[in-house]
Amino acid sequence: MRMTTYDVIVIGSGGGLKIARPAAAMGKRVALIEEGDVGGTCLLRGCIPSKMLIYPTERADRIRETEKLNVHVPQPPNVDFSALIARINGTISEISASLTECLRKTPNLDVYTAHAAFVEVRVIAVGGEHLTAPLIFIATGSVPSIPPIRGLAGTPFMTNEEALRRTALPESLIVLGASYIAVELGGAYGDAGCNVDFIVRSRFLRREDDEIAAEFARVFGRDHTIHEGYQPLRVEYRDGAFLVHCRNANDEARDLRAEALLVATGVTPATRGLGLENTGIRTDADGFIQVDRRLQTDVAGVYALGDVVGNYLFRHTVNYEGEYLVRTVLGNEPARPLDYGPVPHAVFAHPEVAGVGLTERQARQAGRDVVIGRATYADSNQGLARQSDHGLVKLLFDRADRRLIGAHIVGDDAATMLHMLIVLMKKHGTLDDLLDTIFIHPALPEVARDAARDAAAQL
Repeated sequence: MRMTTYDVIVIGSGGGLKIARPAAAMGKRVALIEEGDVGGTCLLRGCIPSKMLIYPTERADRIRETEKLNVHVPQPPNVDFSALIARINGTISEISASLTECLRKTPNLDVYTAHAAFVEVRVIAVGGEHLTAPLIFIATGSVPSIPPIRGLAGTPFMTNEEALRRTALPESLIVLGASYIAVELGGAYGDAGCNVDFIVRSRFLRREDDEIAAEFARVFGRDHTIHEGYQPLRVEYRDGAFLVHCRNANDEARDLRAEALLVATGVTPATRGLGLENTGIRTDADGFIQVDRRLQTDVAGVYALGDVVGNYLFRHTVNYEGEYLVRTVLGNEPARPLDYGPVPHAVFAHPEVAGVGLTERQARQAGRDVVIGRATYADSNQGLARQSDHGLVKLLFDRADRRLIGAHIVGDDAATMLHMLIVLMKKHGTLDDLLDTIFIHPALPEVARDAARDAAAQL
């Protein structure tokens, strides 16, 4: 079989583009392998199309809440769901096609549209030929994880992929899951006018700070039906409807019926069929590729990044990883271990959630002596203008050196509000730095200042 040698091979066109294009620009001969559309999870079936769905549906929901602001909307807003989905997918397809065309015109870069599989160390079978290179980067991402619920297989349930392409809004929806994808997409369907039931085994957003998760659940539960503490045991699909049989820890049964079912119970690394068993590259019990602190696998010259590694499941972290690898592996920067610094996250639901650093539980478990400052939106002047009935900023400071070690927000514009706190943590900023900052009045970030003042009052 024909063997083609490159300087760099990149498998995956999501985060992998952060390596393929810079490498080609450096004059290296690059092979980019992508068996599907170009763009990766974030562009094609993740953060970009989901936000394009969430933003307009949330606007419709906000319009319904304007009575408290003495704004009366004569007719309830109606979401043209079919047109919205068509616009989203049309836009995503155009971006992917444009990106593909750009890549095909890039000097030093060959695009292979086929499945990639290692046949031996540094030898990859793709499209009827073999490719090899001294440097290989694996960025294949992740795929939805489907739980082994009896009767689920073979039914027309949705994952995030189908939920972002369904053109007809169902009258009713059952959501299995309680994390990012579940609350974002389930919430968007609800805001669009669908009746949504959430089956939550423990609680929403389990990785969030306890107080933040509780406030989220309180507000989110006002608009959605929550079945907390129940576990789905069996799924039936007949006469165009799903029937989900559930049971809780007290052995109480509950049966839920809906037109559609969304399964959003997590992701698994996209390594199936990649042929890693032919390379010596190790994976953990969940299938994530094992890498060192420089993102190198057990095979010298073979690196992995992004969801397939599982350090963090965010597009912003794979971008950071890609930039690091370009500087250290392809560039001249010394290969120091990757330091992510404070890694932020956000949940774009209503209410919005964002956080960075340690939660209170994590800080206590680590034996940290912390001072916690809290402030609510309702007690701020901007909150008064908005008639806010929810919203909380919670800041954690180390008592010894007064450094900010955790910041958590639930409420309007939480993801935007968090950014000043990310920078403060990145620069090892302290409570005093935050207190000695002029905030625009009246603006929402004053709530963060108020939380800092609350912490200062406890010292």
